[in-house]
Order: sequence, then C-alpha cells, then structure tokens
Amino acid sequence: MTRTLVLGANGLIGSYIVDALVAKGHFVRAFDKFSGDTLNYQKSENVEQFTGDFLNSDDLKKSLEDIEYVFHFISTTTPITAENNPTIDIETNIRMSVELLQLCVDAGIKRVLYPSTGGAIYGLSSASGTGVHSEDDPTHPVSPYAIGKLTVENYLRYFHTKFGLDYVTFRISNPYGSRQATHSKQGVIPIFLDRIRKEEQITVYGDGSMIRDYIYVKDVADMIVEAFDKDHQHMTYNIGSGGGSSVKEIIDCIKDIVGKEPNINYEPQPATFVDKVVLDMTRYENEFQLKATTSLHDGVLATYQTMVEKD
Repeated sequence: MTRTLVLGANGLIGSYIVDALVAKGHFVRAFDKFSGDTLNYQKSENVEQFTGDFLNSDDLKKSLEDIEYVFHFISTTTPITAENNPTIDIETNIRMSVELLQLCVDAGIKRVLYPSTGGAIYGLSSASGTGVHSEDDPTHPVSPYAIGKLTVENYLRYFHTKFGLDYVTFRISNPYGSRQATHSKQGVIPIFLDRIRKEEQITVYGDGSMIRDYIYVKDVADMIVEAFDKDHQHMTYNIGSGGGSSVKEIIDCIKDIVGKEPNINYEPQPATFVDKVVLDMTRYENEFQLKATTSLHDGVLATYQTMVEKD
C-alpha cells in the first residue's frame, strides 16, 4: 500500500484527491487545519486525519514521517487575496513551500505533486495566438497569485536539480465542484449558482465574453491520481477539459438548471484579466490515456444538486 500525504486535504481539490487515492487502495495522511465543522473527504480506515498548520515547520516535519508521495495542495491565499497583498503570498505560500521541499529531501520523499495554475501562469497571450496554451508556451504571469505559483514551480526544479527530488507539476485550469465555498471570492460557477438560486445579484467583469477552461473537480482528482506514481516523460502537465466556455455560457447553463433569471451587474474588466484561456491537453492525454469526461452541464447540475441537499 502506497503511503501518501495530502496537504490541504479538506479543500476543494485536496478532498477529492483523498477520495481518489483511497479508491485505488492507497494510504492517505490527510493534513489540514480542520477548523470548521465539515469534513469534505469520505471517511475511511485508510485515511489518517492529521490536524496541522502549514506555517508550522514541526507540523510539516511530523506529517512527513513514513510517507512516500506528497501532494502539496495547500494554499494560504486566493487570487484575490494575493492581488490585494502580494507580500502575504511571499511570506507564507512561497516561503513555506521552499521549507516543505527541504523537509521532503530530508525525509527521503519519492515525489512531490504540485498544483499550479493553468490559466494565469501563461500571461496575456498564447504562443499560437488563439488563447489555447500548451505546456511549452512562455510563462509571463501578471497576477501575484500566478507569479507565486511559477516561483514554486521554479523551486521544485531547483530541488530536483540539486537534490534529486522528483516532482510533477499540474497546471490546473478552472476547477469547480460541490465542495467549493460559496462565501469566498473564488470559483465563478458555485458563486453564481448560489446567488442566482437565491435571486441575488451577480457581478460580471466585462461583457461576459471572457472564456475559461472549466473542469469538474472529480475529473481533476482522477487525472492527477492516475498519474501520480507512474513514470513520467515530463515534469509539467496541463489539467483541463481542453475546451472553453464564456461567462455568458456559464450564466445561461445555470439559468437553465436553476430555472431563474439572473440579476447581473456589469463592471469594467480589470487590466490583468485575460480574454481567453484554454488548455491544450495533448501531452497528458497521450501519455496517460485519460481525459476529463464530465460535461459542463452535468458538472454544474451535480454542484447545484449538492447545494440543494445541504439546505
């Protein structure tokens, strides 16, 4: 039985990673603060809950004992909070990620799996000029959150070069799902779903034509877990649906599912927003023979149904 550590195990992606690992028969040490009342992943005899603080080096060191693979899926910031105060991202995410990597070297970890951002990391344009990004595209992030993600990617490369620490980076597009917090400012699909069903106003930046690659979070977890312990030809893989949907298309999909007319407030689009970001999935699909299978409608419907069940 492979022994894994999932940092951020109670978060959106982390909790699905835990479920996917258990489904494949692996042991999981689930690391999080667990400060709320909700346990997002499914309980199992193969899951050991570890209450810890990512900013505490002793907690990290203890959590690494007898572990082979580390999923670094914890973050102290969101794109919005990092934008408002980039220093926090530097002092917490980047600093502690570097410390974590050194601890992984010391603990003899086989491989670190890291979720980067598959959209903002590529910057304002794609090499092809179409808004479709491959892993070989230049990385020119213009947001603090994406700059931080790329910085950790570069430190992973450093620790691999100097110490031989194996790693894989997954550049994830726009994940969404039922375990996403609707009170936060991250995740347009669950936020719009919750507000439209409650007949509350939603805010759209620009005219609604901005296109993103949305992927249901269970597909994200399944694709990452499929690849985490296999031989890999590359260090970086895009994880997305391979297709794009505009904000207007998202709103129309939600309107059809919820059965209510949205109340939309239009605001100017910020200068750092990118008009179109879709991920080229050729590298991952060719190597691991797996792709996202959940359609936008089915994913939004599943997210909505879970919201209703929780009411």
